[in-house]
Amino acid sequence: MANLPKATLSVLISLTLLSFFPATLSFPRLRSSRFLGKFSSFNNKGSLGAPPYRYETRYFDQNLDHFSFSDLPKFRQRYLINTEHWAGPDQLGPIFFYCGNEGDIEWFAANTGFVWEFAPRFRAMVIFPEHRYYGESMPYGSHEEAYKNASTLAHLTAEQALADFAVLITELKKNLSAQACPVVLFGGSYGGMLAAWMRLKYPHIAIGALASSAPILQFEDIVPPGTFYDIVSNGFRRESISCFNTIKDSWDVIESEGQKSNGLANLTETFRFCKKLESTDDLSNWLSDAYSYLAMANYPYPADFLMPLPGNPIKEVCRKIDNSPNGTSILQRIFEGVSVYYNYTGNAGCFNLDDDPHGMNGWNWQACTEMVMPTSSSRNTSMFPPYDYNYTSEEQWCLENYHVKPRPTWITTEFGGHGFKKALETFGSNIIFSNGLLDPWSGGSVLEDISETIVALVTEKGAHHLDLRSATTGDPDWLVEQRAAEVKLIKGWLDKYHGRKRTAFDM
Repeated sequence: MANLPKATLSVLISLTLLSFFPATLSFPRLRSSRFLGKFSSFNNKGSLGAPPYRYETRYFDQNLDHFSFSDLPKFRQRYLINTEHWAGPDQLGPIFFYCGNEGDIEWFAANTGFVWEFAPRFRAMVIFPEHRYYGESMPYGSHEEAYKNASTLAHLTAEQALADFAVLITELKKNLSAQACPVVLFGGSYGGMLAAWMRLKYPHIAIGALASSAPILQFEDIVPPGTFYDIVSNGFRRESISCFNTIKDSWDVIESEGQKSNGLANLTETFRFCKKLESTDDLSNWLSDAYSYLAMANYPYPADFLMPLPGNPIKEVCRKIDNSPNGTSILQRIFEGVSVYYNYTGNAGCFNLDDDPHGMNGWNWQACTEMVMPTSSSRNTSMFPPYDYNYTSEEQWCLENYHVKPRPTWITTEFGGHGFKKALETFGSNIIFSNGLLDPWSGGSVLEDISETIVALVTEKGAHHLDLRSATTGDPDWLVEQRAAEVKLIKGWLDKYHGRKRTAFDM
């Protein structure tokens, strides 16, 4: 029996479906912001063939609130560190610092081979700090206490996390007499957002940042709200128009079947759920999860970043859907296709909808406070049911579940976003925004060069922060070239920094 990820999509951030079904029916709401958090928080330990990386696990006592002088309890922040290749303070050995996202830090370390593989070349120290309220880095001593209510969750913010990173780096460098050693930031997805924002907010602490698949523009009205689901849909349309149309038609079929007297039982049997479906919403959300994750993990080689998947998994899904025998129903075709995601190994006897082993409440909280990413689905270009963004319903959900109101304009107030080109050109430097256009989050990232030092590296066939993953023998040439470009830019930052230090010393 498989204990697979819970697929019910709550209504935190953005997506309310305006149903194309009859007025008496309704379609579940989807929320793409959920995918950003959930994608990053699966606690798998590495990808297929990923080498074990050596590190020491340490803990640092962090202030719960960096922005007040209240007498609050500290918490232990976990971080992973490797110094075996570090050149040391006398030679200004660099520090490669990964900005931990919303999940267990060991999982990020296992899936960020780029940092480990290039650290020896630069004789760099490697540090992977864990984001507060995730993994073992729990305030108030436990997950249960930290997540008890809005009061205990109040310090789960991006600002506090960045301050954690800044304090940790400062104290470590002080303890190692390494104050002059340059720091380079790395991050993917939300971690990439943190890396970019940290470079902008703390330029005296880090000399540059590689922000991979970082949707820093996915807020307010900076990008069209239909961008995310359009990109997911395009991934399937690109492989097969008939596959795209089958998925698009399936929602109506699912809803119609669910209205029959024995419809939910039939759907339960068709999709092999361990327990009887309580609504068609649960099935539709389960399917929507899979399609969106497939778009993000549409890597050119086999990987088990989320689930064990073949290379180019969308191609395999569409092959299953399109090549079913004549007379196969739409629902059976959809099941065969989605099984590529949920059961590629063939080991699952049935599927659970009510299993959430990865604890997404942390990201749900962030989505109900700061990470408000408006998203919609277009009737003409999306394979998902059409709906418009409805902030009011999202606010209501957050009030009911957390007793808080979202602040949809806070992120752009704190970190910028509107007029980002001029702002970054004027006030920023040394940031790489890397994106693959297969990744649905690329639509909310920076896709063009802003200046000579704020550079966009865009690949047509790349998926979600593929460049940060370990190098493999199956890497296509364009991926090898992308990583080489990143290394060249980082080397330029370090050479320039060391040149300035030598000049200052000679004077």
